[in-house]
Amino acid sequence: MRVVALISGGKDSCYNMMQCVAAGHQIVALANLRPAENTGQTDELDSYMYQTVGHHAIDLYADALDLPLYRGFIKGTSVNTGRVYTTCQEDEVEDLYHLMKLVKDKEGVEGVSVGAILSDYQRVRVEDVCRRLNLQPLAYLWRRNQEILLKEMISSNIQAIIIKVAAFGLDPDKHLGKTLDQMEPNLLELSEKYGVHVCGEGGEYETFTLDCPLFKKKIVVDSAKVVVHSADAFAPVAYLHFLELHLENKEESSGAFMVNSCSCEVSCNDDDIFASSEEDEPQKNIPVIWKSLKHNSLDFTKTFGSSGKSLNGYQWFSGITARFLPSKGKNAQEAAREAFSSLRANMTSEGLKLKDIILVHLYMKSMKDFNVINSVYVTEFDLCPPARVCVETLLPDGVLFYIDCLAHKHDIAMDDVLCDEKLVMHVQSISHWAPASIGPYSQSIKIFVPQWAPVQFVLVIAGSSIFLLKVLPVFTSHCCLSDYYFIFMFQFCFISGLEDLSRLSCNW
Repeated sequence: MRVVALISGGKDSCYNMMQCVAAGHQIVALANLRPAENTGQTDELDSYMYQTVGHHAIDLYADALDLPLYRGFIKGTSVNTGRVYTTCQEDEVEDLYHLMKLVKDKEGVEGVSVGAILSDYQRVRVEDVCRRLNLQPLAYLWRRNQEILLKEMISSNIQAIIIKVAAFGLDPDKHLGKTLDQMEPNLLELSEKYGVHVCGEGGEYETFTLDCPLFKKKIVVDSAKVVVHSADAFAPVAYLHFLELHLENKEESSGAFMVNSCSCEVSCNDDDIFASSEEDEPQKNIPVIWKSLKHNSLDFTKTFGSSGKSLNGYQWFSGITARFLPSKGKNAQEAAREAFSSLRANMTSEGLKLKDIILVHLYMKSMKDFNVINSVYVTEFDLCPPARVCVETLLPDGVLFYIDCLAHKHDIAMDDVLCDEKLVMHVQSISHWAPASIGPYSQSIKIFVPQWAPVQFVLVIAGSSIFLLKVLPVFTSHCCLSDYYFIFMFQFCFISGLEDLSRLSCNW
């Protein structure tokens, strides 16, 4: 993809650019937001979204990387600070939207490089901007182990210095201007003693990158002064204000740089996953024999049905069927819309809305119809969509897909206590954390203690053996096997891998 990189000058945005290039993307432009000139805050802005300290030196990045740089002013403030962001014209997020729209129109970019590691606040808002502009956010650092990540940055030759300190144990006189490799021992010690985030994700410190393997020229600081923002006796806040900088040509290199092709913390080598020995002989794959489905083996003529509402506010709905007969002039999209209209009407009769759905089971006749069905599905569930399990299975002729779903009314009182709002994790950025879980469904939804996640167990069936690769701490699971013969072996592996069986129910 053609990618624009959001840059702040910090180590994270630079290292994420390197990850984008390693993944085969092309960085074609840079983008940065700086304090508006009329704010009176020329060095640092009190912003929830943006690092602005050191912004005077950002113009050098265009020459250092030999890329066009687009800059805008931060005119708004942090107005909409909720977990879910919705458009608010006075918010500083809208300044990012206008800047990204300009870059997309000028450069034809398809993706956005984002250096977010831990902040849901920033991720949610960047993803909202990208959603509105049909851009794909690329956040390869998201949720990475910070100790490992810092070591990777140092070993990848990112030359960044500490430009701001704001935490107990960080001294402006000692630590400002120090490089990452010089600071690593201190940061690891502070993390162990006081819980300081090694990569500064708690605002403990900020960095400015002077050089990295993508730079064609390096930035050199000629002079700078220390500005004390808060002279706190325990955790003083201070930053470097650059007075003079210049660019220097770098020594000729091959132009290549080393970034691991996969930054997953668990090795993905087959030898680490599958049990093997020298005595094992290669076995032939057992062919999967699909049995034809008789029209009367499953009854899809039943009308919409629902369970009673539980004491905790949960309610199952089933019987949502999309009927598709091309001979009658109906297309797949129309069939999907009719099915969701039926679901919406029946839920309304129960005093519920589509936004109350927390888990969807989508059974499709053919994955060839996935894009068509998804195009309708995404319009029904916009912000905070439910978790979803989607599988292809045998369905009778004329049935496009079948849905059952679980809803929860989170605003009802239980035991004289009002329920908390549901917590939704809906990550749309491509990352090493969740590279295959991008779509119109949430990775996790938490209401009270139960946590619903779109998890399917990964099974490898080799001969007569079955291997359970991972058991995750979810509260419901769904297992699809190609043959009833395997169910007893799976049950044995599954149950022996659970620490608390009472917490989990499994549908077979």
